Amino acid sequence: MNLIQVLESLRTDPETSGGIVHWETMAARPPRTKPFPEFIDRRLVAALNGRGISSLFSHQREALEKIQAGRNVVVVTPTASGKTLCYNLPVVNRILADPEARALYLFPTKALSADQVDELHGLVTDLGVDIKTYTFDGDTPQDARRAIRSAGHIVVTNPDMLHAGILPHHTKWIKLFENLRYVVIDEVHQYRGVFGSHLANLIRRLRRICHFYESDPQFICCSATIANPDELASKLIEAPVEKVDDNGAPSGEKHFILYNPPVINPELGLRKSAVNESVRLASRFIGQKIQTIVFGRYRMQVEIILTYLKEQFQKQYGRGIEIAGYRGGYLPNERRAIEQGVRSGQITGVVSTNALELGIDIGSLDVSIMCGYPGSIASVWQQSGRAGRKTGVSAAILVATSSALAQFLMEHPEYFFHSTPEAGIIDPDNLIIHSSHIKCAAFELPVWMGEKIGPEPADDLMRYFEERRIVRQAG
Repeated sequence: MNLIQVLESLRTDPETSGGIVHWETMAARPPRTKPFPEFIDRRLVAALNGRGISSLFSHQREALEKIQAGRNVVVVTPTASGKTLCYNLPVVNRILADPEARALYLFPTKALSADQVDELHGLVTDLGVDIKTYTFDGDTPQDARRAIRSAGHIVVTNPDMLHAGILPHHTKWIKLFENLRYVVIDEVHQYRGVFGSHLANLIRRLRRICHFYESDPQFICCSATIANPDELASKLIEAPVEKVDDNGAPSGEKHFILYNPPVINPELGLRKSAVNESVRLASRFIGQKIQTIVFGRYRMQVEIILTYLKEQFQKQYGRGIEIAGYRGGYLPNERRAIEQGVRSGQITGVVSTNALELGIDIGSLDVSIMCGYPGSIASVWQQSGRAGRKTGVSAAILVATSSALAQFLMEHPEYFFHSTPEAGIIDPDNLIIHSSHIKCAAFELPVWMGEKIGPEPADDLMRYFEERRIVRQAG
């Protein structure tokens, strides 16, 4: 059976039809394209043509024009809409024009960093030019770090390494900071709450060091759909940001199903296990060789679902269908092998934590099943976006647990489909967070009387630190 036939069987089979509380069909959307702008280097256009990219989506063109005009931007479009080109094109284009130019890429996870470096290496190889792109993280060998500091055109890292490995040692990174033209912050929607507040202070320290080396980089941010992407990005970098959110990428028809497992104890409001129901639903698709991803809420749940699926298909098909798990704790080479297996189609089913919710390139699958509400509407759209090719039909199924929040969504599907995703909120001026970064800033460069690191001068905090002998006044 193909995907449409399996979906129809869910609707007609008494075992599953009773659990379907809402079925939303999203129409296919054609692409809206525009030609490459004149300011893009012809060598870069030729390399992209060789990769089958002969034009840009409308949002990519809009982002390029704003970046070329010197503005900070935040690109807000769904998963697999080509956000990567929105920053790779202007960065590579600038380095082609000015080989001394440098760029810094910030990703929230090491896996995402490695994935993006592979993408960049492919583009640079096709160009046939000497643009050195390096990952700089905790796994980077010491001898490689010296080469990266002296020769890296594009340094791909994460907030932890920027905080501990780059900013405190900025005197070893003089070439980067003197020539830094772009800072790319991907997955901006991840930087909310305490994590986002720390990143905002980290960016303050980064900009302070850039100012010391007389550079003023532009910021290119990318985000999934949230209520306030431009406000969040602007707070993170403390500068005006222009939003690009008119998605021109195509999408195929999508079926979104809210599935509520049957009640087994009406008095306690208990329902059948979401894990068992997710396994049952996933089996229908995987058994027909339809590529499927199942998202679990935590590692143990992922391992349980994976074990159930493997046991079931081992009995039925022997070694004919490959199913893999994906979560933190796997070795990097194991994760890369799984990503490649999913991309190539060798792996039919993958069970993952939200590690694959981010923009790691695993291609486009046919079905996404979420075992339990992931905690936010934004996360649901991210996980469901893992299913869906540019053409063709895809499906996403949210399997509810017995929790009150999940049951509210089952009873009020309009809240989910027609309300705005959550806002990303940060408080960079929280005293505990801000003061800890002021200490770091003082280690990196002397803090002068009256100097602002944030909205207000840091004088009072510096006096407090001096009284406690954390810092000392020189001169």
